[in-house]
Amino acid sequence: MGSGTRRRHRWAALLGATALAVTGGGALACPASAEPQQVDFATHCVPPPIAGIPPIDGTTTARITVDNAAPKVGDTVTVTYTVVKPAASNPVDIALPADIMTPTGKVTLGGVQTGDITVAGPKKNDPVPGKGAFPSFSMTGTFTVTTPGAITLSPGDYNIHTSYILELDTPCTVSNPPAPVSETVTATDGGQTNNRAISLGTASGKPGDSVTVTGTNFTPGAAVTLAGRAGAAETADKGTATANAQGAISGTLAVNDKATTGVVAYEGSAWSDDKGAGPAAYVVIDDTPLPEGSQKLNSSVKAGTLSMTQAGDTVELAAVDYGKGGFSRGSLQTVTVKDFRGGPAGWSLTGKVTDFAGPGGAKIDAAKLGWTPVCATKAGSPSTCQPGSPGAVGSAGATLASTPNGAQTGGEFTVDARLSLNVPAFTPPGAYSGVLTLTLT
Repeated sequence: MGSGTRRRHRWAALLGATALAVTGGGALACPASAEPQQVDFATHCVPPPIAGIPPIDGTTTARITVDNAAPKVGDTVTVTYTVVKPAASNPVDIALPADIMTPTGKVTLGGVQTGDITVAGPKKNDPVPGKGAFPSFSMTGTFTVTTPGAITLSPGDYNIHTSYILELDTPCTVSNPPAPVSETVTATDGGQTNNRAISLGTASGKPGDSVTVTGTNFTPGAAVTLAGRAGAAETADKGTATANAQGAISGTLAVNDKATTGVVAYEGSAWSDDKGAGPAAYVVIDDTPLPEGSQKLNSSVKAGTLSMTQAGDTVELAAVDYGKGGFSRGSLQTVTVKDFRGGPAGWSLTGKVTDFAGPGGAKIDAAKLGWTPVCATKAGSPSTCQPGSPGAVGSAGATLASTPNGAQTGGEFTVDARLSLNVPAFTPPGAYSGVLTLTLT
């Protein structure tokens, strides 16, 4: 499966047997991570000339969040830049109706990896009274991790475009860049990785406008395709560039498709996770005049997350007799996986188990636990769940279930497994327990 949208969830469930009784209740464990910080920073905003008012020097309150705070090198991390309180306000006396604001901006990377991430938001807002404060808004974008270590993310410049009677821009820049760090991710080495990366000259434009695409770490001399994306689907907008001797590219892409949400670049004629970069966020600002007596209706679909829940955290396996041993059997507590990311990446659910600890230092080896996975896909889901192979779980782990990458993925899935612990005949009597950890990526 692709690494672009990996998110890790760790769950622990205590396994025991009735005669080999579990002595304590199960515990549900999740990895600890630092909470994103809401930060304030001085901002210089320039109202459109028609407003006839001077620049605004104020304070922006913002927060950066990520979908994966512990990625591997080569992973693509989705970043959300939320402007909680903009420094600027509606520059005109005319009240602005709902859903006429289109925000774009940048997030600044620091630490072991530097650069800017282009972010863009949907045309969505609450009504704004004349000269009233702009409401909070969010923008998203992605970046590919290229270096292991701590990577900081700080809010950067942003622009508020309003489409009502006139097309107006209110650009706001960080007065003393960089702004304070709002989020930090810690990347680990992922082995052989794709370090190709792209950035855009601007995060928005009118239909037919060209955007400059620059990139690094492509194969020297390679022909590179530039293409628009509308969600997970590629649009008809394409351009080309050639990587120089250092693997850098620079080209332009004319963006005509009004549904465009991002731009990608890849070597060859078809997208490949191994030889592609992006998507970099881009939004088309449609200023086409409406016919008289018409109303334009806008909506949006908000991407969600990859998550899982389980029906319980303790499994009681059947008893076995001392001197006979045999299989102590039971059923995994049902796990429900919800993939609402809306991208091309599938997911994988794996598990590993500790040794079963018993009285007086006795134990049953982790390799003695086996499972037979089963999974079901909810009707209407774009992806189809595939169960892992029957066999030993052990401390090294095994796959419980997965879905493949695809043009469109997602859905709801239930995952179960029949469990069997092969208990040696003369295992000392008493209570034994082990911890099964499930990891969703």
